[in-house]
Amino acid sequence: MRRLRTLVRLARLAGVIAIGLSLACGLSLRARLGRPAPQATRQRLCRWFLARLTAALPVEVRLTGERPTRPMLWLANHQSWSDIPLLGMLVPMTFLAKAEVRQWPLLGWLAAQAGTRFIQRGQGDTLALGRQLGDHLRQGRNLLIFPEGTTTDGTSLRPFHPRLLACAVETATPIQPVAIRYLRDGQPDPIAPFVGDDDLLSHLFRLMARDRAIVEIHLLPPIDTTTMERSRLGRLCHAQIHEVLFGEPPALRQAA
Repeated sequence: MRRLRTLVRLARLAGVIAIGLSLACGLSLRARLGRPAPQATRQRLCRWFLARLTAALPVEVRLTGERPTRPMLWLANHQSWSDIPLLGMLVPMTFLAKAEVRQWPLLGWLAAQAGTRFIQRGQGDTLALGRQLGDHLRQGRNLLIFPEGTTTDGTSLRPFHPRLLACAVETATPIQPVAIRYLRDGQPDPIAPFVGDDDLLSHLFRLMARDRAIVEIHLLPPIDTTTMERSRLGRLCHAQIHEVLFGEPPALRQAA
């Protein structure tokens, strides 16, 4: 019975991915014909696809907080590739992802067609990237980054890299902090995290073979960026997300 359930889930997921491929091929063809779709259209289609991708995953989503009504720099902790569809289904947005994502079978190509910006960790022109992100925010679009720089197993929160927050400061774009938590039987989910040398297909098969997990998405109050520099913003966002996931950070408890 469990094997049959897994096969049904995989078949449903394959159908959703096939739809995504059709959409991406259509966008690619338009671009080749010199009639590229507007970015706003690409983002709406991406959100529509990610909502269906999330529905095909064995998760129950519990959303807390208000979805922002204006463009934000979304900033979230990072545990898995599934963070992207879970957040991307909430509002139209662009994603900043590590370069390795571009090499994933099918999903990497879909991410590129959706307008994802890929970054090579430890390399590249930080100033040029910052200008690109700033231009994106000035156009009134949501942007999602994972300031930890990599995924974790969900039992801790790595330090945030504040350099990418400069684009929010320079454009006076508010930050939307987000805390994501995967739970199974009331405890941190050991299946959902995508870490280390794990590969996408193996992780996907493990995920689809298990019972449904709970995913809590906490949208915290937006943070004004007009009065703070990026390092302080990074510390504040880290402290707020840490408090939701694990309680007050040790440094703040000691200060009190």
